Amino acid sequence: MIIELLTAAAAEEAAPENKFGFWEAMEQGGPVAWFILAVMVIMSVGSFYILITKLLEQRKIMNQYKGVRQSFWRAGSLKEGAAKLEKNSAWRQLADDALKASEDHGKMTDSREAHDYLHGSLQSSEDSINAKLAGGLPFLASVGATAPFIGLLGTVIGIYRALINIGIAGSASIDKVAGPVGEALIMTAIGLFVAVPAVLAFNWLQSRNRRIAELMNGFSTDLLAYMGSNGAIKPAVGAAPAAKAAARPAAAAPARKA
Repeated sequence: MIIELLTAAAAEEAAPENKFGFWEAMEQGGPVAWFILAVMVIMSVGSFYILITKLLEQRKIMNQYKGVRQSFWRAGSLKEGAAKLEKNSAWRQLADDALKASEDHGKMTDSREAHDYLHGSLQSSEDSINAKLAGGLPFLASVGATAPFIGLLGTVIGIYRALINIGIAGSASIDKVAGPVGEALIMTAIGLFVAVPAVLAFNWLQSRNRRIAELMNGFSTDLLAYMGSNGAIKPAVGAAPAAKAAARPAAAAPARKA
């Protein structure tokens, strides 16, 4: 037993120290390597922050659209329907802008068509909402486009340092080039790890924004049809949840025999 313990201790003492780990490579890279790593970390944190915040914002707007379909078009007028919508929501903004445009057009003295004025007002409102939803996406696009090149900069610097060590030592021994080359490969990998999630997040959020834009465009078209027909045209909506619950027992009750 004692012999085995002594053998294990001797093996541990004889084991070479690892001088080529991640932190060792970063220390050999110096301030430039640490600066590039800090830039990568900031870009990665910013990308995930934008992804989470924009995803929550999009989900909120899509959930609010269910309220538009359930309560807005059952109201007796646009004002009553707008009052039922959540304040500071995209759908409330479109409804309020439509009402304001209708009131402003009645004050005009020229012969401009009401449809064109209302359509332009709603389009401007949609554009402002879409611009807000697109906020932060240029950062994701920039990260996806530049992160690999920032990592490549670290790679070039690491290889350059390896060549300098070879020139100073006069031989390409592994202990002279392992540190700088390892740093170069680490920078390349970090650049890819930062860029790939940013590109995927950008494309996903863009597709969801397009879906929201389609819903808003349809809602604006319904508003124009409603106002242009004085309330005669509005989208069909299903029965209210309370009416469905009341109708279900009646439909399920068996018919009595005479």
